[in-house]
Amino acid sequence: MSIIDFRAAQKWAKLSRDTQQLLVNNVFCSACGMTTIVEYTLHDDDLGILLKGKCKKCGRDVARLVEDE
Repeated sequence: MSIIDFRAAQKWAKLSRDTQQLLVNNVFCSACGMTTIVEYTLHDDDLGILLKGKCKKCGRDVARLVEDE
């Protein structure tokens, strides 16, 4: 993981490790379906945290939005 945005990192740190792992391992890839996101960065978004990275299976770009509660 690479941290691009300090505010996003603060939001991410508030989640339990189990929740973080669940989110990282549950990302949709248009080529592979459900996959794991790797080499991801954290970005602050108006709706929550945006993870941008690569599909573990095929290497395509994938993203996951983690909405604020």
